[in-house]
Amino acid sequence: MTKIIAIANQKGGVGKTTTAINLSACLGVLEKKVLLIDSDPQANSTSGVGFDYEQIKIGTYECLIGKNQASEAVLHTSSPNLDLIPANIDLVAAEIELVDAKEREFCLRKSLDTIKDNYDYIIIDCAPSLGILTLNALAAADSVIVPIQCEYFALEGLGKLLNTIKIIQQRLNNNLVIEGLLLTMYDTRLRLSNQVVEEVKTHFQDMVFKTIIHRNVRLGESPSYGETIIIHDAASKGAINYLNLANEIITKNEKINLESNQENE
Repeated sequence: MTKIIAIANQKGGVGKTTTAINLSACLGVLEKKVLLIDSDPQANSTSGVGFDYEQIKIGTYECLIGKNQASEAVLHTSSPNLDLIPANIDLVAAEIELVDAKEREFCLRKSLDTIKDNYDYIIIDCAPSLGILTLNALAAADSVIVPIQCEYFALEGLGKLLNTIKIIQQRLNNNLVIEGLLLTMYDTRLRLSNQVVEEVKTHFQDMVFKTIIHRNVRLGESPSYGETIIIHDAASKGAINYLNLANEIITKNEKINLESNQENE
């Protein structure tokens, strides 16, 4: 069964795109068939896996407005088992064009219906806002991962995002759950990083992933090569962190599926 996961936080610079790209790549390396959807007009996921967004003719925008089928937008990446629906600069226009569209929050969900069964996991990289693009992602998703950087303003705005998720659960997507809160940019040398980890774990307990993403030079430089961390440096701490996260998600979901099957028997 396909699992659609949105990576969302309205704050910028928290590691959303880094997580979207490298979690997708690691799920692929662990022999899961993965589709990464770039739903951010900045198109960083697109360039981060080696494509020039200025050359993209069919992408997320064309799927959202119904101009093209999702299958026409899929590109194969150099990372094992990883496909991409890319973004280009036109995606900025979607926020305006979808305002008057019928069932505007469900455009992405409808588009994905035709291809989702081809994949084990679909990962959506959301824009750093709570606009119509992010609403579409959350309406289409089964769950959401919220990256939180281990810095001073970490919890600022988190309440607003969790409220938005609650509203979406009530009005647009009853099945949406929080997959987990992911601590990113962790620096073992900083006392502040440790304080943020403690605070987040105290507040949110089981909602927090066991895996923590450390600050890592190789992780930071890999997008400039258009490579996922697995291709760029599979032995780096960043690669190991994201492999651990992928394993954690696979284990959790296999357990849920097993329990669900037992209940249905």
